[in-house]
Amino acid sequence: MSSMIAVTTTELDERQPLLHNPRSLSNEEEEISNTPSTSSSNASPPPTQRLLSLDVFRGLTVALMILVDDAGGAFPCINHSPWFGVTLADFVMPFFLFVVGVSISLALKKVSSKPLATKKVILRTIKLFLLGLVLQGGYFHGRHDLTYGIDVGKIRLMGVLQEFHRMIVKPRISIGYLFAAMSEIWLVYSITVDSPMTFVKKYYIQWMIAFLFCTFYICLLYGLYVPDWEFEVPSTNLFGYEFGTKIVNCGVKGSLEPPCNAVGLIDRFFLGEHHLYQHPVYRRTKGFNSSPNHLIERVLTVTVSQQCSVNSPDYGPLPPSSPGWCLAPFDPEGILSSLMAAITCFLGLQFGHILVHFKGHMQRLCLWSVYSFIILFTGYVFELLGIPFCKPLYTLSYMCITAGASGLALTIIFYIVDVKHFRKPTMILQWMGMNALIIYALAACDLFPAAIQGFYLGSPENNMVDGTESLFQVMLHSKKWGTLVFVIVEILFWGLVAGFLHSKGIYARL
Repeated sequence: MSSMIAVTTTELDERQPLLHNPRSLSNEEEEISNTPSTSSSNASPPPTQRLLSLDVFRGLTVALMILVDDAGGAFPCINHSPWFGVTLADFVMPFFLFVVGVSISLALKKVSSKPLATKKVILRTIKLFLLGLVLQGGYFHGRHDLTYGIDVGKIRLMGVLQEFHRMIVKPRISIGYLFAAMSEIWLVYSITVDSPMTFVKKYYIQWMIAFLFCTFYICLLYGLYVPDWEFEVPSTNLFGYEFGTKIVNCGVKGSLEPPCNAVGLIDRFFLGEHHLYQHPVYRRTKGFNSSPNHLIERVLTVTVSQQCSVNSPDYGPLPPSSPGWCLAPFDPEGILSSLMAAITCFLGLQFGHILVHFKGHMQRLCLWSVYSFIILFTGYVFELLGIPFCKPLYTLSYMCITAGASGLALTIIFYIVDVKHFRKPTMILQWMGMNALIIYALAACDLFPAAIQGFYLGSPENNMVDGTESLFQVMLHSKKWGTLVFVIVEILFWGLVAGFLHSKGIYARL
């Protein structure tokens, strides 16, 4: 399903546009022209250069994913926010989505056959879904659980990997990928952009569809009635609860709290309780009031009787009087929240349109900066209006604040790498971005560490991976700082691996 393809450096630099190469859809075009297009059929094609800033942005995102996944336990401040609020980890997913959207705009800027392009996009989506079931469906348990395998009756259906243009994004993005790709194929007017008005006319249908997505999401999130519901507490739980059926009292509309939101309701109805994530982030929360009269409001006070972890914002034992829903499953990459994830991908698509139609670097930088600050400001306005930042629900405010940050990050990287040509300091990130699929599968999905841990001395805990991390902790006389140094070394190692693969012209594609 996934193949290793060796190409020469010349072939890599002179790749044809995605849909102009009949041999493979995976030969994506991430090249930009710096000269105006010509209408003469006899004119030679304009010179192009690879957009290295996208590779660097990909590599940075993969590096951040490794950092927050492996060091987040030692530094809760960079780990995912338990429910409301944003941390460094909460920007990783939107970064992936945003770059996917930009890449789609470059790859599909010239569609010669819409039915053929649609067929290839659908086939790739199917392959990505199947790959995701292997990587993130639960079969591989990771380096902290030295086992493998999964009950197919409990496989996590939303835990699938989506990848586009060697760009990896996490499960919830299948809808975003399809939305962006299909809208770029079918919802674009075939007109020449020679003025701001023609630019708007070319893509205005896409904006209308995006607005409908947002409206539909808001209507369901705040208008769907959430009745009382029940779930099964497994007999293997380690938190002191007796196994059996637990009832969660809701009977409300518009709740954004963990137990009674519409996102969880839809996932439980369509996917089933056993196919949801069994260790949701709200098990690290504290300070939620489970009284139905206060579920619509964000609770600011903290009481022991309302918390799900004594070690919040980290995982920990449940207090004796914690609410029963603390053990309830919830998928942070569910169906309804994927609608807003699609909008992040859509915004990246629009930034890519600026890249395609505006040839001056300063024009691109100015437009990107203005749009990024507008999106950021909009996110803060939504927060002030009572829509909190919440990644598990992918609220409007969270979508705007992270998409705006993504736009600013791309603007800064583009200025450094493609305008000022300061490329040596970002070389490792560029290599990681060009081989993001390999690095993600081996490092972020723990395939390589788990394989190394299979060789141990005496007991499974005495393996090279854990031993190396323990060595850094002993040397620095600190568990958390030793872990951080270990993770930094891990990122550098994978950067060098990606550089070696790049030097050999080896890349992984679907």
